[in-house]
Amino acid sequence: MSYTARLLARQNELGRPIRVGLVGAGQMGLGFIAQVGRIPGMHIAAVADVLPGKAEGALREAGIDPVTGSDVASLSQAIVSGASVAVEDAGLLNSLPVDIIVDASGVPEVGAQVAFNGLLAGKDIALLNVECDVTIGYVLTTIAKQTGRIYTVCRGDEPAEAKRLVDFARDLSFEVVCAGKGKNNPLNPHATPDSLAEEAASKRMNPKMLCSFVDGSKAMIEMASLANTTGLEVSRRGMYGPASTVETLADTFRPTAEGGVLDRPGVVDYCTGPVAPGVFAIVKTDDPIVAEEMTYLKMGDGPYFTLYRPYHLASIEAPLTIAEAVLDGVPSLAPEYWNAEVVAGAKRDLKVGDTIDGIGGSTVYGVIESATATEAENLVPLGLLQGAKLIRDVAADAVITADDVELRPGTTIAALRQLQDKLLAGAPLPTFAGVRNVA
Repeated sequence: MSYTARLLARQNELGRPIRVGLVGAGQMGLGFIAQVGRIPGMHIAAVADVLPGKAEGALREAGIDPVTGSDVASLSQAIVSGASVAVEDAGLLNSLPVDIIVDASGVPEVGAQVAFNGLLAGKDIALLNVECDVTIGYVLTTIAKQTGRIYTVCRGDEPAEAKRLVDFARDLSFEVVCAGKGKNNPLNPHATPDSLAEEAASKRMNPKMLCSFVDGSKAMIEMASLANTTGLEVSRRGMYGPASTVETLADTFRPTAEGGVLDRPGVVDYCTGPVAPGVFAIVKTDDPIVAEEMTYLKMGDGPYFTLYRPYHLASIEAPLTIAEAVLDGVPSLAPEYWNAEVVAGAKRDLKVGDTIDGIGGSTVYGVIESATATEAENLVPLGLLQGAKLIRDVAADAVITADDVELRPGTTIAALRQLQDKLLAGAPLPTFAGVRNVA
Protein backbone atom coordinates (compact mmCIF):
# COMPACT_ATOMS: atom_id res chain seq x y z
CA MET A 1 0.00 0.00 0.00
CA SER A 2 1.32 3.45 -0.89
CA TYR A 3 2.15 6.00 1.74
CA THR A 4 -0.70 8.17 0.46
CA ALA A 5 -3.22 5.43 1.18
CA ARG A 6 -1.67 4.63 4.56
CA LEU A 7 -1.56 8.27 5.61
CA LEU A 8 -5.24 8.63 4.80
CA ALA A 9 -6.04 5.39 6.62
CA ARG A 10 -4.20 6.68 9.69
CA GLN A 11 -6.04 9.98 9.50
CA ASN A 12 -9.38 8.21 9.26
CA GLU A 13 -8.50 6.02 12.24
CA LEU A 14 -7.22 8.81 14.51
CA GLY A 15 -9.39 11.63 13.20
CA ARG A 16 -6.42 13.85 12.43
CA PRO A 17 -3.34 14.03 10.16
CA ILE A 18 0.30 13.70 11.22
CA ARG A 19 1.10 16.99 12.89
CA VAL A 20 4.49 18.29 11.80
CA GLY A 21 6.57 20.89 13.59
CA LEU A 22 9.29 22.73 11.67
CA VAL A 23 12.29 24.72 12.88
CA GLY A 24 13.77 27.09 10.29
CA ALA A 25 11.72 29.06 7.78
CA GLY A 26 14.40 29.82 5.20
CA GLN A 27 14.52 28.61 1.60
CA MET A 28 14.55 24.93 2.57
CA GLY A 29 11.90 25.40 5.22
CA LEU A 30 9.57 27.27 2.87
CA GLY A 31 9.79 24.50 0.28
CA PHE A 32 9.08 21.94 2.99
CA ILE A 33 6.02 23.87 4.23
CA ALA A 34 4.59 24.07 0.72
CA GLN A 35 5.19 20.38 0.00
CA VAL A 36 3.74 19.05 3.27
CA GLY A 37 0.68 21.18 2.62
CA ARG A 38 0.06 19.20 -0.60
CA ILE A 39 0.20 15.75 1.02
CA PRO A 40 -3.04 14.27 2.37
CA GLY A 41 -2.64 12.98 5.89
CA MET A 42 0.05 15.50 6.89
CA HIS A 43 -0.31 18.98 8.34
CA ILE A 44 2.20 21.71 9.13
CA ALA A 45 1.07 22.33 12.68
CA ALA A 46 3.83 24.66 13.88
CA VAL A 47 6.76 26.60 12.44
CA ALA A 48 9.47 28.25 14.52
CA ASP A 49 12.12 30.72 13.43
CA VAL A 50 14.17 32.97 15.69
CA LEU A 51 13.84 35.94 13.30
CA PRO A 52 10.70 37.93 14.16
CA GLY A 53 7.97 37.40 11.57
CA LYS A 54 9.98 34.85 9.58
CA ALA A 55 7.85 31.82 10.46
CA GLU A 56 4.63 33.74 9.99
CA GLY A 57 5.81 35.09 6.66
CA ALA A 58 6.78 31.66 5.35
CA LEU A 59 3.38 30.21 6.26
CA ARG A 60 1.59 33.12 4.59
CA GLU A 61 3.72 32.72 1.46
CA ALA A 62 2.59 29.10 1.37
CA GLY A 63 -1.05 30.21 1.56
CA ILE A 64 -1.58 29.52 5.27
CA ASP A 65 -2.98 32.08 7.73
CA PRO A 66 -1.19 31.21 10.99
CA VAL A 67 -1.99 31.74 14.64
CA THR A 68 0.82 33.55 16.46
CA GLY A 69 1.77 33.99 20.09
CA SER A 70 3.67 32.21 22.84
CA ASP A 71 1.00 30.77 25.14
CA VAL A 72 1.29 26.99 24.95
CA ALA A 73 -2.34 26.32 25.88
CA SER A 74 -3.82 28.61 23.22
CA LEU A 75 -1.33 27.46 20.58
CA SER A 76 -2.10 23.82 21.38
CA GLN A 77 -5.83 24.47 21.10
CA ALA A 78 -5.27 26.08 17.70
CA ILE A 79 -3.30 23.06 16.47
CA VAL A 80 -5.91 20.60 17.72
CA SER A 81 -8.56 22.60 15.86
CA GLY A 82 -6.57 22.21 12.62
CA ALA A 83 -4.76 25.55 12.45
CA SER A 84 -1.05 26.23 11.96
CA VAL A 85 0.92 28.31 14.45
CA ALA A 86 4.02 30.47 14.05
CA VAL A 87 6.44 31.05 16.93
CA GLU A 88 9.93 32.46 17.49
CA ASP A 89 11.01 30.01 20.20
CA ALA A 90 11.77 26.55 18.80
CA GLY A 91 11.62 25.14 22.33
CA LEU A 92 7.86 25.70 22.37
CA LEU A 93 7.42 22.90 19.82
CA ASN A 94 8.33 20.34 22.49
CA SER A 95 5.21 21.30 24.47
CA LEU A 96 2.85 21.49 21.48
CA PRO A 97 0.80 18.55 20.13
CA VAL A 98 3.05 17.69 17.18
CA ASP A 99 4.13 14.16 16.24
CA ILE A 100 7.48 14.93 14.68
CA ILE A 101 9.83 17.92 14.64
CA VAL A 102 11.87 18.69 11.52
CA ASP A 103 14.93 20.92 11.80
CA ALA A 104 15.76 22.88 8.66
CA SER A 105 17.97 25.49 10.30
CA GLY A 106 21.25 24.16 8.86
CA VAL A 107 22.99 25.31 12.07
CA PRO A 108 24.64 22.50 14.06
CA GLU A 109 23.95 24.03 17.48
CA VAL A 110 20.29 24.64 16.66
CA GLY A 111 19.96 21.09 15.37
CA ALA A 112 21.53 19.75 18.55
CA GLN A 113 19.10 21.65 20.76
CA VAL A 114 16.08 20.72 18.66
CA ALA A 115 17.01 17.04 18.43
CA PHE A 116 18.09 16.45 22.02
CA ASN A 117 15.27 18.35 23.69
CA GLY A 118 12.73 16.99 21.22
CA LEU A 119 13.72 13.38 21.87
CA LEU A 120 13.46 13.92 25.62
CA ALA A 121 10.02 15.45 25.08
CA GLY A 122 8.91 12.28 23.31
CA LYS A 123 9.00 13.60 19.75
CA ASP A 124 10.38 11.92 16.66
CA ILE A 125 13.15 14.04 15.10
CA ALA A 126 14.01 14.51 11.42
CA LEU A 127 16.91 16.68 10.25
CA LEU A 128 17.28 18.74 7.12
CA ASN A 129 20.54 19.58 8.90
CA VAL A 130 23.26 17.10 7.95
CA GLU A 131 25.77 19.49 9.52
CA CYS A 132 24.44 18.42 12.92
CA ASP A 133 24.30 14.72 12.00
CA VAL A 134 28.00 14.45 11.12
CA THR A 135 28.90 16.02 14.46
CA ILE A 136 26.65 14.20 16.95
CA GLY A 137 24.42 11.87 14.93
CA TYR A 138 25.72 8.73 16.64
CA VAL A 139 24.76 9.83 20.13
CA LEU A 140 21.39 11.17 18.93
CA THR A 141 20.67 7.80 17.33
CA THR A 142 21.53 6.07 20.60
CA ILE A 143 19.34 8.41 22.64
CA ALA A 144 16.45 7.89 20.20
CA LYS A 145 16.69 4.11 20.60
CA GLN A 146 16.79 4.43 24.39
CA THR A 147 13.73 6.69 24.44
CA GLY A 148 11.75 4.71 21.88
CA ARG A 149 11.69 7.53 19.34
CA ILE A 150 13.03 7.98 15.81
CA TYR A 151 16.05 10.10 14.90
CA THR A 152 16.66 10.46 11.19
CA VAL A 153 18.16 12.57 8.42
CA CYS A 154 15.57 13.44 5.80
CA ARG A 155 15.03 11.96 2.38
CA GLY A 156 15.87 14.20 -0.55
CA ASP A 157 19.37 15.03 0.65
CA GLU A 158 22.17 13.22 -1.18
CA PRO A 159 23.25 10.96 1.71
CA ALA A 160 19.80 9.43 2.13
CA GLU A 161 19.32 8.86 -1.59
CA ALA A 162 22.83 7.46 -2.12
CA LYS A 163 22.23 5.14 0.84
CA ARG A 164 19.23 3.68 -0.97
CA LEU A 165 21.48 2.78 -3.91
CA VAL A 166 23.99 1.18 -1.54
CA ASP A 167 21.26 -0.81 0.20
CA PHE A 168 19.87 -1.92 -3.18
CA ALA A 169 23.31 -3.05 -4.36
CA ARG A 170 24.05 -4.98 -1.18
CA ASP A 171 20.65 -6.64 -1.25
CA LEU A 172 21.64 -7.96 -4.69
CA SER A 173 25.04 -9.13 -3.39
CA PHE A 174 27.08 -6.63 -5.38
CA GLU A 175 30.30 -5.27 -3.90
CA VAL A 176 29.99 -1.52 -3.37
CA VAL A 177 33.23 -0.02 -4.64
CA CYS A 178 32.31 3.64 -4.19
CA ALA A 179 29.21 5.69 -3.44
CA GLY A 180 28.86 9.40 -3.80
CA LYS A 181 27.43 12.46 -5.48
CA GLY A 182 28.03 14.94 -8.21
CA LYS A 183 29.12 18.46 -7.17
CA ASN A 184 27.45 21.07 -9.33
CA ASN A 185 30.21 23.71 -9.19
CA PRO A 186 34.01 23.67 -9.21
CA LEU A 187 35.67 23.31 -5.82
CA ASN A 188 36.84 26.67 -4.44
CA PRO A 189 37.76 26.16 -0.77
CA HIS A 190 38.67 29.83 -0.33
CA ALA A 191 35.27 31.19 -1.41
CA THR A 192 33.58 33.59 1.02
CA PRO A 193 30.00 34.77 1.48
CA ASP A 194 31.00 38.26 0.32
CA SER A 195 32.45 36.91 -2.92
CA LEU A 196 29.20 35.04 -3.60
CA ALA A 197 26.71 37.68 -2.41
CA GLU A 198 25.44 38.63 -5.88
CA GLU A 199 24.95 35.01 -6.95
CA ALA A 200 23.24 34.19 -3.66
CA ALA A 201 20.81 37.07 -4.06
CA SER A 202 19.87 35.92 -7.57
CA LYS A 203 19.10 32.44 -6.19
CA ARG A 204 17.29 33.71 -3.07
CA MET A 205 19.88 31.90 -0.98
CA ASN A 206 21.68 32.77 2.22
CA PRO A 207 25.25 33.65 1.09
CA LYS A 208 26.74 31.37 3.77
CA MET A 209 24.64 28.46 2.52
CA LEU A 210 25.81 29.01 -1.06
CA CYS A 211 29.38 29.37 0.15
CA SER A 212 29.16 26.00 1.92
CA PHE A 213 28.39 24.42 -1.46
CA VAL A 214 31.12 26.21 -3.37
CA ASP A 215 33.89 25.77 -0.78
CA GLY A 216 33.20 22.03 -0.61
CA SER A 217 31.98 21.91 2.99
CA LYS A 218 28.56 20.59 2.01
CA ALA A 219 29.98 17.78 -0.14
CA MET A 220 32.32 16.76 2.68
CA ILE A 221 29.45 16.80 5.20
CA GLU A 222 27.12 14.81 2.97
CA MET A 223 29.67 12.13 2.18
CA ALA A 224 30.65 11.81 5.85
CA SER A 225 27.01 11.20 6.68
CA LEU A 226 26.83 8.58 3.93
CA ALA A 227 29.93 6.82 5.28
CA ASN A 228 28.55 6.75 8.80
CA THR A 229 25.23 5.24 7.78
CA THR A 230 26.61 2.62 5.33
CA GLY A 231 29.94 1.67 6.88
CA LEU A 232 31.86 2.83 3.81
CA GLU A 233 35.18 4.54 4.49
CA VAL A 234 36.69 7.90 3.57
CA SER A 235 38.71 7.54 0.35
CA ARG A 236 41.35 9.99 1.64
CA ARG A 237 41.41 13.35 3.43
CA GLY A 238 39.27 15.69 1.34
CA MET A 239 38.39 12.83 -1.06
CA TYR A 240 39.59 12.65 -4.66
CA GLY A 241 36.81 14.67 -6.29
CA PRO A 242 37.73 14.00 -9.93
CA ALA A 243 35.87 15.25 -12.97
CA SER A 244 33.53 12.67 -14.47
CA THR A 245 30.39 12.13 -16.48
CA VAL A 246 27.59 9.66 -15.86
CA GLU A 247 28.93 7.50 -18.68
CA THR A 248 32.45 7.37 -17.22
CA LEU A 249 31.65 6.98 -13.51
CA ALA A 250 32.47 3.28 -13.44
CA ASP A 251 35.81 4.00 -15.14
CA THR A 252 36.64 6.88 -12.80
CA PHE A 253 35.79 5.26 -9.47
CA ARG A 254 37.71 2.01 -9.65
CA PRO A 255 41.14 1.10 -8.25
CA THR A 256 44.18 2.84 -9.70
CA ALA A 257 45.54 -0.53 -10.85
CA GLU A 258 42.58 -0.70 -13.22
CA GLY A 259 42.73 2.91 -14.42
CA GLY A 260 40.63 4.63 -11.79
CA VAL A 261 41.37 7.06 -8.95
CA LEU A 262 40.79 4.88 -5.89
CA ASP A 263 43.52 3.37 -3.75
CA ARG A 264 41.00 0.78 -2.47
CA PRO A 265 37.31 -0.13 -2.80
CA GLY A 266 34.56 0.47 -0.28
CA VAL A 267 34.70 4.27 0.01
CA VAL A 268 32.71 7.47 -0.43
CA ASP A 269 33.72 10.23 -2.83
CA TYR A 270 32.33 12.91 -5.14
CA CYS A 271 32.96 14.20 -8.64
CA THR A 272 32.56 17.43 -10.55
CA GLY A 273 30.92 17.62 -13.93
CA PRO A 274 27.47 16.76 -15.30
CA VAL A 275 26.78 14.02 -12.74
CA ALA A 276 25.16 16.63 -10.45
CA PRO A 277 22.50 16.79 -9.11
CA GLY A 278 22.57 12.99 -9.04
CA VAL A 279 23.97 10.36 -6.70
CA PHE A 280 25.70 7.11 -7.61
CA ALA A 281 27.03 3.78 -6.43
CA ILE A 282 29.75 1.95 -8.33
CA VAL A 283 29.29 -1.79 -7.89
CA LYS A 284 31.23 -4.86 -8.92
CA THR A 285 30.50 -8.52 -9.47
CA ASP A 286 32.99 -11.32 -10.05
CA ASP A 287 30.28 -13.68 -11.24
CA PRO A 288 30.66 -13.97 -15.03
CA ILE A 289 27.01 -14.86 -15.57
CA VAL A 290 25.75 -11.89 -13.55
CA ALA A 291 28.27 -9.60 -15.27
CA GLU A 292 27.11 -10.81 -18.68
CA GLU A 293 23.49 -10.23 -17.72
CA MET A 294 24.29 -6.71 -16.50
CA THR A 295 26.00 -5.98 -19.81
CA TYR A 296 23.00 -7.37 -21.69
CA LEU A 297 20.84 -4.98 -19.65
CA LYS A 298 23.00 -2.09 -20.95
CA MET A 299 24.65 -1.39 -17.59
CA GLY A 300 28.16 -1.35 -19.07
CA ASP A 301 30.97 -3.70 -19.98
CA GLY A 302 31.76 -4.73 -16.39
CA PRO A 303 32.95 -5.92 -14.04
CA TYR A 304 32.23 -2.42 -12.64
CA PHE A 305 28.75 -0.98 -13.12
CA THR A 306 27.08 2.33 -12.23
CA LEU A 307 23.83 2.66 -10.31
CA TYR A 308 22.75 6.24 -10.79
CA ARG A 309 19.88 8.40 -9.63
CA PRO A 310 19.86 11.62 -11.66
CA TYR A 311 18.22 13.84 -9.07
CA HIS A 312 17.65 14.54 -5.39
CA LEU A 313 14.65 16.65 -4.51
CA ALA A 314 15.70 18.13 -1.15
CA SER A 315 12.70 19.50 0.77
CA ILE A 316 10.29 18.15 -1.85
CA GLU A 317 11.16 14.54 -0.89
CA ALA A 318 11.61 15.18 2.81
CA PRO A 319 7.97 14.38 3.72
CA LEU A 320 8.68 10.76 2.77
CA THR A 321 10.84 10.61 5.90
CA ILE A 322 7.87 11.69 8.00
CA ALA A 323 5.88 8.77 6.62
CA GLU A 324 8.74 6.33 7.23
CA ALA A 325 9.24 7.56 10.79
CA VAL A 326 5.62 7.79 11.91
CA LEU A 327 4.05 4.92 9.95
CA ASP A 328 6.94 2.45 9.83
CA GLY A 329 8.95 3.50 12.87
CA VAL A 330 12.23 3.48 10.92
CA PRO A 331 14.75 6.21 10.05
CA SER A 332 15.56 7.11 6.45
CA LEU A 333 19.18 7.58 7.48
CA ALA A 334 20.88 7.37 10.86
CA PRO A 335 24.51 6.61 11.75
CA GLU A 336 25.22 2.96 12.47
CA TYR A 337 29.00 3.47 12.32
CA TRP A 338 31.38 6.35 13.00
CA ASN A 339 33.92 6.12 10.16
CA ALA A 340 34.03 9.74 9.04
CA GLU A 341 34.41 13.23 10.46
CA VAL A 342 34.40 16.67 8.88
CA VAL A 343 37.22 18.85 10.17
CA ALA A 344 38.22 22.41 9.23
CA GLY A 345 40.82 23.93 6.96
CA ALA A 346 41.71 27.62 7.27
CA LYS A 347 40.56 29.79 4.34
CA ARG A 348 43.25 32.35 5.10
CA ASP A 349 45.95 32.97 7.67
CA LEU A 350 44.09 33.04 10.99
CA LYS A 351 45.51 34.99 13.92
CA VAL A 352 45.20 34.72 17.68
CA GLY A 353 41.92 36.35 18.72
CA ASP A 354 40.10 35.69 15.43
CA THR A 355 36.60 34.20 15.77
CA ILE A 356 35.53 31.37 13.49
CA ASP A 357 32.26 32.23 11.76
CA GLY A 358 31.18 28.67 11.07
CA ILE A 359 30.17 26.61 8.07
CA GLY A 360 30.07 28.60 4.84
CA GLY A 361 31.77 31.57 6.44
CA SER A 362 34.93 33.47 5.64
CA THR A 363 37.33 31.65 8.00
CA VAL A 364 37.17 27.86 7.49
CA TYR A 365 36.06 25.19 5.03
CA GLY A 366 35.08 21.60 5.68
CA VAL A 367 37.44 18.67 5.00
CA ILE A 368 36.35 15.04 5.31
CA GLU A 369 38.70 12.80 7.27
CA SER A 370 38.56 9.34 8.82
CA ALA A 371 37.40 9.23 12.43
CA THR A 372 40.61 7.40 13.32
CA ALA A 373 42.88 10.13 11.93
CA THR A 374 40.71 12.86 13.44
CA GLU A 375 41.17 11.39 16.91
CA ALA A 376 44.86 10.62 16.44
CA GLU A 377 45.68 14.13 15.22
CA ASN A 378 43.40 15.90 17.75
CA LEU A 379 41.43 17.61 14.99
CA VAL A 380 38.26 19.54 15.78
CA PRO A 381 34.93 18.64 14.12
CA LEU A 382 33.71 21.50 11.95
CA GLY A 383 30.29 21.47 13.61
CA LEU A 384 31.82 22.57 16.94
CA LEU A 385 33.72 25.57 15.62
CA GLN A 386 31.02 28.24 15.27
CA GLY A 387 32.10 31.07 17.60
CA ALA A 388 35.43 29.45 18.55
CA LYS A 389 38.36 31.80 19.18
CA LEU A 390 41.89 31.23 17.89
CA ILE A 391 44.48 30.85 20.66
CA ARG A 392 47.29 30.07 18.19
CA ASP A 393 47.98 31.35 14.69
CA VAL A 394 46.90 28.95 11.94
CA ALA A 395 48.28 29.20 8.42
CA ALA A 396 46.00 29.17 5.40
CA ASP A 397 44.93 25.63 4.45
CA ALA A 398 46.23 24.14 7.70
CA VAL A 399 43.75 21.87 9.47
CA ILE A 400 42.61 23.17 12.85
CA THR A 401 43.44 21.17 15.98
CA ALA A 402 42.09 21.36 19.51
CA ASP A 403 45.30 23.16 20.53
CA ASP A 404 44.51 26.01 18.13
CA VAL A 405 41.10 27.08 19.42
CA GLU A 406 38.98 27.74 22.45
CA LEU A 407 35.43 26.54 21.78
CA ARG A 408 32.41 28.66 22.58
CA PRO A 409 31.38 27.63 26.10
CA GLY A 410 28.01 26.24 27.13
CA THR A 411 26.79 24.82 23.82
CA THR A 412 24.51 21.82 23.60
CA ILE A 413 26.40 20.39 20.65
CA ALA A 414 29.74 20.40 22.49
CA ALA A 415 28.19 18.67 25.51
CA LEU A 416 26.60 16.02 23.30
CA ARG A 417 29.86 15.59 21.41
CA GLN A 418 31.67 14.86 24.66
CA LEU A 419 29.00 12.30 25.48
CA GLN A 420 29.34 10.77 22.01
CA ASP A 421 33.13 10.49 22.33
CA LYS A 422 32.70 8.61 25.60
CA LEU A 423 30.05 6.39 24.04
CA LEU A 424 32.30 5.52 21.11
CA ALA A 425 35.10 4.74 23.57
CA GLY A 426 32.87 2.15 25.22
CA ALA A 427 31.33 4.09 28.10
CA PRO A 428 27.62 3.48 28.78
CA LEU A 429 25.06 6.12 27.85
CA PRO A 430 23.38 7.85 30.81
CA THR A 431 19.71 6.95 31.26
CA PHE A 432 17.40 9.63 29.92
CA ALA A 433 14.32 8.94 32.03
CA GLY A 434 10.98 10.70 32.22
CA VAL A 435 10.38 10.87 28.48
CA ARG A 436 7.00 12.36 27.69
CA ASN A 437 4.92 12.76 24.56
CA VAL A 438 2.43 15.59 24.61
CA ALA A 439 1.15 14.99 21.06
